[in-house]
Amino acid sequence: MSESGLADLTLETCASITAIPHEDWQRLAGFTNPFLRYEFFQALEASACTSVASGWTPSHLVFRMAGTIVGIAPAFLKSHSMGEYVFDWAWADAYQRHGLDYYPKLLIAVPFTPSAGSRLLLDPELRDRLQPEQLHDLLDKLAGKLGAHSWHLLFPDSEDQKLLQHDRELHRIGCQFHWHNHGYQSFEDFLAVLNSRKRKSIRKERRQVAEQGISFSRFHGRDIPDHVLSAFYVFYQATYLKRGQRPYLNKRFFELLLEQLPEHVHLIMAAREGDMIAGALFLAGENTLYGRYWGCLDEYNHLHFETCYYQGIELAMDLDLQHIDAGAQGEHKLVRGFEPVITHSWHGILHSGFREAIKNFTIEEADHVLGYFNDAKSALPFRQQGQD
Repeated sequence: MSESGLADLTLETCASITAIPHEDWQRLAGFTNPFLRYEFFQALEASACTSVASGWTPSHLVFRMAGTIVGIAPAFLKSHSMGEYVFDWAWADAYQRHGLDYYPKLLIAVPFTPSAGSRLLLDPELRDRLQPEQLHDLLDKLAGKLGAHSWHLLFPDSEDQKLLQHDRELHRIGCQFHWHNHGYQSFEDFLAVLNSRKRKSIRKERRQVAEQGISFSRFHGRDIPDHVLSAFYVFYQATYLKRGQRPYLNKRFFELLLEQLPEHVHLIMAAREGDMIAGALFLAGENTLYGRYWGCLDEYNHLHFETCYYQGIELAMDLDLQHIDAGAQGEHKLVRGFEPVITHSWHGILHSGFREAIKNFTIEEADHVLGYFNDAKSALPFRQQGQD
């Protein structure tokens, strides 16, 4: 890195993942988090899930020093706020009511994935030397240059948050529910730490699924047959169509995922009387199982909980993974032993008047989220000392 400090640090965008050398991306992103793999973004682009037409125009950030790539970040110019899981619809409505454009906005995030992780994939020396004020200046200037009215960085990890802590920008928090393996060797070990009422409830749910004649099969990576993937995709589509929405991801994306990142992919399929009736697709990282895509055509008692949570817990144990990140939303996870965790996002609003108004909103919102988080912690179903 240049001895002149960071004076020659530049930030630009690339309109396609293919404009960034694979070796540079993976040198900075590593290989353990499936959502940061070069191939993941390549599959999104090749399947047209991220495109101008979908409202997800690839605009990946590239940090350079003296012409050398020293940092990258997955980023998109957005013409809407769908598929983000940090909701700013009210902000967009307020802009519209005042005759102002809210879109396009610059989004630094993994598409359709409410999962915390590194977003600023930086050379370690740059990370050590870069100051929050410098980063925010770079992002503000880039957003303006792109014609965006704001920038938004979603679900950063703790290391990125150190670079985002700056009074000028807006910090939001949210709450998700994750499962942690506290030394369990089996599902029964996990049940043993729950209070008697919840332990009996989960056993009853699992028994009722079995009594409906439902069985489960696991498939992994390139061993997933075409007809199984096709059945899963029908179920996945149904999840969105039931809500009157189009699915974010098409079948081609899942085909490319199996071709390019098979080592990360696990699929659990439910069957009844020989016919597949539901499925859940998981991606495995170094220490975390990510539960992401689920669907079914017909409703069966407790099938969602069994497929996505109980089967997922058993899969995580078998893979020796210590953590399950099952995405957004939550109370139904809380009562099944998934613990509340705080998520974060940072927002650069270029309009000074709206920045102040939104800042007040985020402060009030944080009080509610922290209250919810604390209430959730007190409602966890683990048995207390001395309880059965």
